[in-house]
Amino acid sequence: MTRQIVIVDDEPNIGPSLELILKREGYSVTICKSVKEFERTFSGRRPAAYLLDVRLPDGNGIDLLRFLRQNEDHAPVIMISGHGTIADAVEATRNGAFDFLEKPLSRDRVLLALKNAIEQAQLKKENARFREIVGDRPRMIGSSAAFLHAVEQASRVAKSDARVLLLGESGTGKEMLAAHIHSESPYNEGPFVKVNCAAIPVDLIESELFGHEKGAFTGAVSSRRGKFEVADGGTLFLDEIGDLRESSQAKLLRVLQEGEFQRVGGEKTIRVNVRVISATNRDLSQMATRGAFREDLYYRLSVVPIRVPALRDRPEDIPALAEYALEEFCSRNNFKPKQFEEGVLAILSAYAWPGNVRELRNTVERMAILSPGDTLPIESIPSEIQSVPSVGSRSVLHETRDTAERERILQALEQTDWNVSAAARILNIERTNLHKRLRVLGLERKT
Repeated sequence: MTRQIVIVDDEPNIGPSLELILKREGYSVTICKSVKEFERTFSGRRPAAYLLDVRLPDGNGIDLLRFLRQNEDHAPVIMISGHGTIADAVEATRNGAFDFLEKPLSRDRVLLALKNAIEQAQLKKENARFREIVGDRPRMIGSSAAFLHAVEQASRVAKSDARVLLLGESGTGKEMLAAHIHSESPYNEGPFVKVNCAAIPVDLIESELFGHEKGAFTGAVSSRRGKFEVADGGTLFLDEIGDLRESSQAKLLRVLQEGEFQRVGGEKTIRVNVRVISATNRDLSQMATRGAFREDLYYRLSVVPIRVPALRDRPEDIPALAEYALEEFCSRNNFKPKQFEEGVLAILSAYAWPGNVRELRNTVERMAILSPGDTLPIESIPSEIQSVPSVGSRSVLHETRDTAERERILQALEQTDWNVSAAARILNIERTNLHKRLRVLGLERKT
């Protein structure tokens, strides 16, 4: 694949001379003579490297460097100048320039700087990929049937380009499962870009997703790529998709249907190839039925829905999750390894965890911070959690769980005329596991 170099320089001899040198070395070259020309032709495609003049007729190359970094373009940048100063060089380096070359330019110096810049950028990319593979990101922790079923579904759908809708309460690990799908998918060489639709102000969500042109609204002092452009060739994870407003839903639908959109305030059509994974803790199906969410968009997003189980539905996973959270926290903060005192994990396992895995992780980190020794004692467990596992309250907790589970299983069985295999599919559990739960709960069909 030919590596593209973008040159932004207004001197009549510099651009063509560099183009001649670079093309002989097998590079593809694009020349812009001003900031305006660059912004007009800037399409969001990432070249192998940039060569930017410091002084341009309508701007400054260092400002252009900042623009690239703000738009999450991390291709290496080499600054060039005929009258550069030490201050310029320092400022360029602070903003992420790889090198600073003074005119007249030496052929060998330019080629060496480009070679080193591209090799370093490739090395950074490979290192990031390696860290992802060996587990620098959260691992899939859990052996319960409910959790393994969700992971199995995610692994199967990952091999395709189908859109996935992750359903589940807040804190259950939907983002982690989305990252797993990305890493196992044909898009894993591209970026994994996350957007929390609920955390972005309503009037900025379209700009965040689709980008904007300079002057599109008050405060838009320069053009900016949106998350769809940034995620081109990779995966875009839209968390809390149920909070997306109606006008943005219409624009999102167009992208999913046609693979193209326009920036806010722009007329140019931009095409992208992005795999979309969405997540919500709301009932999108009901929202679509009552008109609170576009029905056509719901069906586009929910090609493969996967339910991520709540932590109270997989209590057998709590000890492993707690131990992993403790190990990861100590490693990240350069703490000596710590362990749980006997009895702590039993107490943690008896708690309902309304905040799910996120609440468990935060609790473990709090306990680690407040425990000066190498062991996390029972006394370090927050009082609201310690109050749960007395004999009476523990039995009430289990009775409540069993009642809820019994009602859910009975509903599925009645819906399928007591076809256990069909009911197991509705409940997202293995058929053999459902048979076990039927025996434990004493459920049988009345004749």
